[in-house]
Amino acid sequence: MVTNLNHIIDQVVKDKGIDRAVLVEALESAVLSAANKKYRNTRDLEAHYNDELGEVEVFEFVTVVDEVQDSYKEIDLVEAAEIDPEVEAGDSLGMKLDASNFSRIAAQTAKQVIIQKVREAEREGVFNEFQDRVGEMVNGIVRRYERGDLIVDLGRAEALLPHREQVPRENYRQGDRVRAYISEVKMSTKGPQIILSRTHPGVVAALFHFEVPEIAEGIVEIKAVSREPGSRAKIAVVSHDPDVDPVGACVGMRGSRVQNVVSELRGEKIDIIPWTPDTARFACAALAPAEVTRVYVDNDEQSLEVIVPDDQLSLAIGKKGQNVRLAAKLTGWKIDIKSETRAAEIELEEATAADAGEGEGAEPEQPEQLTDQYTRDELYEMAKGYDIPGRSSMTKDELARQVAQFAAEAEAGAADVPAEEE
Repeated sequence: MVTNLNHIIDQVVKDKGIDRAVLVEALESAVLSAANKKYRNTRDLEAHYNDELGEVEVFEFVTVVDEVQDSYKEIDLVEAAEIDPEVEAGDSLGMKLDASNFSRIAAQTAKQVIIQKVREAEREGVFNEFQDRVGEMVNGIVRRYERGDLIVDLGRAEALLPHREQVPRENYRQGDRVRAYISEVKMSTKGPQIILSRTHPGVVAALFHFEVPEIAEGIVEIKAVSREPGSRAKIAVVSHDPDVDPVGACVGMRGSRVQNVVSELRGEKIDIIPWTPDTARFACAALAPAEVTRVYVDNDEQSLEVIVPDDQLSLAIGKKGQNVRLAAKLTGWKIDIKSETRAAEIELEEATAADAGEGEGAEPEQPEQLTDQYTRDELYEMAKGYDIPGRSSMTKDELARQVAQFAAEAEAGAADVPAEEE
């Protein structure tokens, strides 16, 4: 056996990053396993690390009795008195064994136990380290491809960049450096599995956190991010200091800060939007660069009807609907965009239909019927036709009640007008 293990333990702790107590426990467990193998588990043994001597000591414990029944676990009182004169019957007596004469097989068993314990400790250490780093950006080196997935060397561990988390048109070769976002860390039978991403919205937020000191200091906050990787992204920011412009802070001098982020994302376009708690205003900003004429808000359905000038319709929708899709993700609301011409047509159609539906002697519709037959937007247009005050802030049920009441009053007024005499 090695006479002093302290230096070896310190070196392993330094190289592997393992807790010293874990390594000492592994040594004790290994030596105890070897001792039990040598004595075929017939004796009561314990192993303890002596830090002063730098060795693992093995002790055999026997019970002091007047008459020995089990020679492996009991000792005669007379014989025990020679070792410890103050011993009495019933006491447990510990005797140190010579651990240097273990067999080759026992020593090999100890080696395997130590290797296994060290490996488990390494895995646990890696898992704990990277579990606390979920949501951070890390740098690594591409080692190899496995079925389209990238294996990235992070130094202490290897991580997986799945094909689904890679940005289209981004290609890597073995040895290339890659910067990615830690999206998930989980423990598997093969050890900790670190999942990286280049498509996660957090990639944009993390890069701005690096580039913009105001974000790192908490002066400017990123409220929301929506992204279509490799093409376009929108980021909503707000300032907690009235003297700091959140958009200007993110753009930087002559666009230097945002350009660094765009370069890292291989040319992905980024729109920086000022965040506001007013949903309508926020939606208007999110649809930039398109101009918005008016917005109808449906709080119940969490939807927005946005009216834009005819020449701004294609700009508001964007290529293949990208602009409105990103704006909807950013706000968290459904967005329906209409041109002014189309909105006017719909209003006219609804007004005509409402007039045609009014007949002599017809009973006025009840609020419940209106609620079942029409959407809130349709009820809003009816309320607009009756010029009902405060209609913009009314719920669907309130609009139905007001429309039914005004319709009944209008019909009653028409009935009271006498017909002209011939």
